[in-house]
Amino acid sequence: MEGAKYKRVLLKLSGEALAGQQKVGVDVETVGKICDKIKEIVEMGVEVAIVVGGGNFWRGRQGHQMERTTADYMGILATAMNGLALQDALEAREVYSRVQTSIEMREIAEPFILRKAEKHLQRGRVVIFAGGTGHPYFTTDTAAVLRAIEIKADIILLGKSIDAVYSADPKIDATATKYEEISYIEVLEKDLKVMDSTATAMCRDNNMPLLVFGIADPENVVRAVKGERIGTIVK
Repeated sequence: MEGAKYKRVLLKLSGEALAGQQKVGVDVETVGKICDKIKEIVEMGVEVAIVVGGGNFWRGRQGHQMERTTADYMGILATAMNGLALQDALEAREVYSRVQTSIEMREIAEPFILRKAEKHLQRGRVVIFAGGTGHPYFTTDTAAVLRAIEIKADIILLGKSIDAVYSADPKIDATATKYEEISYIEVLEKDLKVMDSTATAMCRDNNMPLLVFGIADPENVVRAVKGERIGTIVK
């Protein structure tokens, strides 16, 4: 644990984070750079779980002419593809990992079983949770919070395209204020869209801290684990 502030972390990665500059699909080079840093923190003795989104393949809102449940299940399948891509990249770097899915896909992944996930983490394996919560109408942000609470993670590391939480979208509003620290109550009251409101409320109700940082520089994953002042801490 030399140099690490946290013993067990849950890293939330959006699907877009895996797509790189191409914006869609999986960019092997981008995924590789992220996995290099995951390997680094595993070698520091940190237990790592990952929840991955699927927006690089499909978003439920894309299927606005579809029945909502069908569109959301398509998104769930997209997260499974990203989970397999992460597992492949990690194991190419000799980092042992397991993909667990909330909907059974036994030929390609384990079903989510909490005790098995905890055993994998204790043995130094990276556990990749795919499939969201397994239910429509819930985002992968909510899945990340749920899994973090279940495995008793010390913190959720939320890698985003924006490097912190701001009072407004800094890409649109040049006067947007960056927060170094903010409470969940403030996030909800100001409707800051850090995560969806369900996920935010779950973090608040379970005292789960959240660090929001930019994933464009994968080195930030290591900085976050070391407790360096990056991004925004929400608690």
